[in-house]
Amino acid sequence: MKHKLLPLSETMHYILLALREPLHGYAVMQKIEKMSNGTVILAAGTLYGAVENLEKHGWIEPVGESGRRRVYMITAEGRNILEKERSRLSHILSLYEGSEWNEEI
Repeated sequence: MKHKLLPLSETMHYILLALREPLHGYAVMQKIEKMSNGTVILAAGTLYGAVENLEKHGWIEPVGESGRRRVYMITAEGRNILEKERSRLSHILSLYEGSEWNEEI
């Protein structure tokens, strides 16, 4: 069965990728900005809405606290979702590499 959050939005991709290590929300925002070379800058509300959604689906989980901040990390299920999306995107990218595509450009 296809999950309602798939395919992942760009925001969800970046959050799951960032949370391959334990981070609190502000650190996630900083890491995403760095990973995207400054092209993705998340507002706090966007981040926390996505974090809430990802946690509800069991793709990330709180793993501790840093002061008053909750620290999250990707779960095994979240890694599984990322792998499915990686495969899907790899397939799409491979379609760009076909000879037909290069002849049309």
